[in-house]
Amino acid sequence: MQINIYVWIIVMALATGATRVLPMILIRKPIENQFIQSFLYYVPYVTLAVMTFPAIMDATQVPAAGALALVGGIAAAWLGAGLFGTAATCCIIVAVTELFMV
Repeated sequence: MQINIYVWIIVMALATGATRVLPMILIRKPIENQFIQSFLYYVPYVTLAVMTFPAIMDATQVPAAGALALVGGIAAAWLGAGLFGTAATCCIIVAVTELFMV
């Protein structure tokens, strides 16, 4: 059974639209609960992390290089390196690791 691709496009448009429109319809007043405010504040960061982490491990030829770059990137960011410095650190770690492991 072949379903038309336009049906899937309409279903996805409705699902995406519902997630955007329903909160505006159902929640009229400001959210005062501190727990819910904190939860909603961190949802985008968690979503980004969940999407990025598997890509870090699969983007390199050797998964260990991705893991080492992740640890090195966290350390670089923790020590105050900017975006460019952190990215450069990760790239150097991957290049050196793959040079010796491949």
